[in-house]
Amino acid sequence: MQIMADQPWFDSCAHVEGVLLDISGVLYDSGEGGGTPITGSIEAVKRLKASDLKVRFCTNETQCTTKQIVEKLTKLGFDLQLNELFSPAPAACQVLREKSLKPFLVVHPDALPDFAEFDLSEPHNCVVLGDAVSGFSYENMNKAFRVLINQDNPLLISMGRGRYYKETDGLVLDVGPFKAALEYAVDCEAVVVGKPAQGFFMSALKDMGVKPENAIMVGDDIVNDVGGAQACGIRGLQVRTGKFRPSDEHHPSVKPDGFVDNLAQAVDLLLKNRHK
Repeated sequence: MQIMADQPWFDSCAHVEGVLLDISGVLYDSGEGGGTPITGSIEAVKRLKASDLKVRFCTNETQCTTKQIVEKLTKLGFDLQLNELFSPAPAACQVLREKSLKPFLVVHPDALPDFAEFDLSEPHNCVVLGDAVSGFSYENMNKAFRVLINQDNPLLISMGRGRYYKETDGLVLDVGPFKAALEYAVDCEAVVVGKPAQGFFMSALKDMGVKPENAIMVGDDIVNDVGGAQACGIRGLQVRTGKFRPSDEHHPSVKPDGFVDNLAQAVDLLLKNRHK
């Protein structure tokens, strides 16, 4: 359900029961030393969790394990538990498990423990792509290409498809451009796990026991956070933090249900207006 542009989103949030929060760009900006919390976000999460709303954290972060994400955010001062976090790695592992695959991993070294159960020896029969950072070398990308091109039905599993994200020192490339390069070279279409895949959002809603029309997503990525949520029938709020660009306010295809300066403002408006 998308609210008309002339009706403030918070005027029709009486039936909101659950909130989905992006992490990078909404809670904090990643970078050296674990990153930096965005002003007001720690307190905003506390206020949400002190209310009767259900909260889940939906991230495409793949530079470390899900457990390490929770530990990093807890160290920064955020209140969240491992069972409240939804990230792409478990979904990727489920695909590998169901098909008994031997993947070639192009992922960050800190994310490798999430894939410890799998046989990573050659010959590989699929490729899993995450935010590998310096692991996106020509050598690794070319090896991934060779694995895929030698398959009759190449399987590329991409943990997200974001174009870029924000670190404390500026914008950096995300997994999406590297996914697109392999798709183009091999003439295949990747299986995307994580946002904006519908199954990713719906699994978080199922965990909360909340219907799409009774949920709201807060994100900084207008396509993968906001657009992905809206495609599932979830309202989407765009924050003006993280990777937000002024051009997002005039996006040609995604029209957020509302814009907010930051998570703190979103939570303030939601909690003040939902019982009106």
